[in-house]
Amino acid sequence: MNRHVINSDASITYALKMLNALSGDAMTLLVTDSRGRMLGTLTDGDIRRALIGGLMPASPVSSAMNTTFRMLKGDCNDIDRLRDARRRGLRLLPKVDAEGFLTDVIDTAVTRSLLPLDAIIMAGGKGERLRPLTLSVPKPLLMVAGKPIIDYNIESLKAHGVKRITVTVNYLAEELERHFATAEGVACIRESKPLGTIGAASLISHRPGGATIVMNSDLLTTISFEDMYMKHIAEEADITVAAIPYNLSVPYAILTTDGSRITGIEEKPSYSYYANAGIYIISNDLLASLPGDERTDATDLIEQALDSGRKVVYFPISGTWIDIGTHADYKHACELMAHHEQMSL
Repeated sequence: MNRHVINSDASITYALKMLNALSGDAMTLLVTDSRGRMLGTLTDGDIRRALIGGLMPASPVSSAMNTTFRMLKGDCNDIDRLRDARRRGLRLLPKVDAEGFLTDVIDTAVTRSLLPLDAIIMAGGKGERLRPLTLSVPKPLLMVAGKPIIDYNIESLKAHGVKRITVTVNYLAEELERHFATAEGVACIRESKPLGTIGAASLISHRPGGATIVMNSDLLTTISFEDMYMKHIAEEADITVAAIPYNLSVPYAILTTDGSRITGIEEKPSYSYYANAGIYIISNDLLASLPGDERTDATDLIEQALDSGRKVVYFPISGTWIDIGTHADYKHACELMAHHEQMSL
């Protein structure tokens, strides 16, 4: 039984013992009936007010509980409810089914969101630019501040409520398969040959309707998958591409011309673009249309979607994004995360 869940017949004294055992955790109990139906919540404050009001320590917690509480219902509004709870400083939220039975306990300090998405992490590359480091270790398993690169992404996806994560593997596949052998909610699928940056998604069954996060495994990023998903839904997009600002400075005076005539001159101009960050939210019907066992890059799928009139939008990343493709990138990522660890001590 979850240590935050108490039966409505339990005594106030027993509830105090449970709350005392929660020291340092969320100091809230969820009160259910004998069948597991959610009835209310209970805190130290509720008990204190009940005792002042004349209840005895042996009284049942049902006489002291708060029956007006916020909950999650397993529907499309749960993301907004979770955001509202976080804004209000609520730490613990019960999740109930249509009959009111408690199905899960959500800690808002751990769970950032509850996205109705699966995820695919592409981890089949050889990482040749990082040799000799990748001669015996697949790039996603290179250590950054004591943790494999890919684990940062796995943890972030899980914190956003993603329950089903598939890692596609090829080069040194057995190392990644061993790494995730006991990982809850994570499965590996092996390519028989290199299938490009998204072709391996054809090896996975996709739920009808909905969408999937597809991302490269060698990224270190603080992207908000929730904000990206909300953009995807608001735009009614078929593909949402995470993008990073890319500025190009030209060290010369640039001429604008009309035939042989100069019509203007701009001294050392700078141009701003958005670059593909290697993270996508893609409608499952598009992923299901990928040709099986055939090399396909993400850019190919995007171009096909555009050609067929599907809606493709971009989501600008604000925060950290490092593509760990070179030794310099890897060094930068290690230094950044080491600094972050020191600051959090």
